[in-house]
Amino acid sequence: MEISLPYFFSELFIYSPEQPILYTRPIFWLLFAIIMGLYSFFYKKNPVRNFYLLAISLFFYYKTNGSFIALLVFSSVFNYGIGFFIASVNKRVTKKAWLILGLFLNLLVLGYFKYAYFFNDSFNQLFKTNHEIVNWLVLWENDLFKTTHDVSSILLPVGISFYTFQAISYIIDVYKKRVAPVKNIFDFSFYLTFFPQLVAGPIVRASTFIPQLYQKYKLTKPEFGHAVFLILKGLIKKIIFADFIAANFVDRVFSAPLSFSGLENVLAVYGYSLQIFCDFSGYTDIAIGLALIMGFKLPVNFNEPYKSLNLSDFWRRWHISLSLWLRDYLYIPLGGNRKGKGRTYINLMVTMLLGGLWHGAHLRFIIWGAIHGVGLVIDKLWHTLTKNKFSESKILRFISLFITFQVVTFAWVFFRAESWENINLLAYQLNHHFWVDDIWALFQGYKVTFGIIVLGYILVWFPFKIKEKIRGLFIRTPLFLKLFLVIFIILLLYQASSSDMQAFIYFRF
Repeated sequence: MEISLPYFFSELFIYSPEQPILYTRPIFWLLFAIIMGLYSFFYKKNPVRNFYLLAISLFFYYKTNGSFIALLVFSSVFNYGIGFFIASVNKRVTKKAWLILGLFLNLLVLGYFKYAYFFNDSFNQLFKTNHEIVNWLVLWENDLFKTTHDVSSILLPVGISFYTFQAISYIIDVYKKRVAPVKNIFDFSFYLTFFPQLVAGPIVRASTFIPQLYQKYKLTKPEFGHAVFLILKGLIKKIIFADFIAANFVDRVFSAPLSFSGLENVLAVYGYSLQIFCDFSGYTDIAIGLALIMGFKLPVNFNEPYKSLNLSDFWRRWHISLSLWLRDYLYIPLGGNRKGKGRTYINLMVTMLLGGLWHGAHLRFIIWGAIHGVGLVIDKLWHTLTKNKFSESKILRFISLFITFQVVTFAWVFFRAESWENINLLAYQLNHHFWVDDIWALFQGYKVTFGIIVLGYILVWFPFKIKEKIRGLFIRTPLFLKLFLVIFIILLLYQASSSDMQAFIYFRF
């Protein structure tokens, strides 16, 4: 079929909700090739480079989320201004007033888009009222531009949780003098909008990213090999494992639990446990690889979390940037472990409950956070009672790993299920229709899907040293061999990909 040039440019530059820019779409990699081609002309000139990448980042966000780019620009300008005013005044009371204003407005905007339905429904249930949601921003837009957009629904802007948390960390760090305020508004906006990690992390601190804006571009051959390896690994995780498992098994079961046996429901839960890891860590791998090619280093966000021996260990390995953010900007300000054991346990619970609420405005996410909070408290109590006497026992370490993985996987049910009804139906099938007599027929029917799941878990628990040797071997291979491997993997990904590519799971957070 012949595609006209105007149609191509329309596809390329006009926002389409049905065709967002995803790392798994060929259009992204075509755009990235063009971007890097232009980048080669001025990557050595830091001010021009930074402004160019700012413009590219805003363009990608527009292609991903349309008019919500205005909200991202507002957040950039507002938080730049708050940081400037905090740093420019001498009185502590005035500094704190600016900080409170910044925190209030950031959380107000986040709360409006993310929790309006939650609070409205809670209010209606509590006071037996029937208030309906009104999207005031769309209402103002209709009045201003004489449009007729729907005002009865509030859409969640992609990545708002991530860039809001980055903005909050920045103004707090400026207030506490951990970081100097950024002088150039374009540099600050670039920090807040950098496209590789904008919509799903990792959450980057200004203290680690801003200094890189003024450093010379540097990319060694080993770093380039590492970046390509990360990108390929991330795409394999996303397309071959996460998307395939979701489309061919997990989504079907969770959408209609009664249509599947209890055993199939349980296997879908374990499938989702692998899916969400491959999906989220896959995004992070690609983001870190893209940033490294452009000369910027992003923090590691995953460190083999399913090898954790307890939930404390899990949160040192899973979504590390969020864990550290919650620790530094919530848990420690609440008192951390400085005010006695009882207060420590309360602080852990509050932190994880709010961490659950950060993921979604629903009781299911609060329960998910509560499970992890209780697990962290139990872990603290266990270490207090045993004084780590059994830490060297291989048998107990295996038992600890096994139990931790089961708890994490069980908690994912509340994370994945679309409603309480789904959770109840899943539990019903588990209790009443857990058939094992036709297990062989079940595995025969899903042999490819279950084969992918088993392979995925083998790779998850594969020895770290061997993984590192494979990575090192790839980095050391000659360029022509790297090119051959890249082409081979691209063809493999093309064969494995479906026509209906799925957005990354954390896009909706």
